[in-house]
Amino acid sequence: MLTLASDFGSPYPAAMKGAILQRTDARLVDVAHDLPRQDVRAAAFWLREVLPYFPPAVHLVVVDPCVGTDRGVLAVAADDHVLVGPDNGVLIPPAAAIADTVAVYAVDYDEPASQTFHGRDVFAPLAAEVHEAGVGLLETDGRFTPTDDYETVTFPEPERDGPTIRGEVLVVDDFGNAITNVPGSVLDEHFGRSIRIDGEPAPVRRTYATVSPGQRLVTVGSHENVELAVNQGRGDEAFGVAAGDAVELTLTSD
Repeated sequence: MLTLASDFGSPYPAAMKGAILQRTDARLVDVAHDLPRQDVRAAAFWLREVLPYFPPAVHLVVVDPCVGTDRGVLAVAADDHVLVGPDNGVLIPPAAAIADTVAVYAVDYDEPASQTFHGRDVFAPLAAEVHEAGVGLLETDGRFTPTDDYETVTFPEPERDGPTIRGEVLVVDDFGNAITNVPGSVLDEHFGRSIRIDGEPAPVRRTYATVSPGQRLVTVGSHENVELAVNQGRGDEAFGVAAGDAVELTLTSD
């Protein structure tokens, strides 16, 4: 299996698939091509949540706002998986979610046909080659050099002062759920009650449908983080937040 993830939309992923299928008959699986454009942190977050559920595969990841610069190319081995993509941090969180220990390799590559489409001309052929040869290629081919010098993405930690927790919206999904960096465990004693979000009360519930359609709620998503949501509506609009915004939760006794 060879998966593809990018922020390309359409039709650019088709060119990557064509470059792959010239070199291998791998089973191709699209993870997503509508990742937030040029948002490395958001892509790292979503791939961290998704890729660990796949069986062993080569994962081609192209969210590459610095394409054509001197940023490097990486192949990252995580158990029986290999992630291929730019050295901008996007590969490391999902690799670390797949395996406790990862091996990172810097990759030498030939000058591509296009300086603006490394997804087609560099990453896709590389992913196909790794798929055909297996993980052992990283250890035996001189183009792959083990390295400790690579970029990674880190996610901010929330700050707590008594009942007040100051966090940040990491991403907003397509439903409008605003997913924060606050661990869901802080709500363990508050389900069925209310807390305050930026000073305004909101009920804490385990599922969306336990409040009326259009009503705000605070819950814990599948990612195990606190999210701000609306039953059958958009939490980002109802709470007035976007990715990167600060958010303050106050755990009340209501």
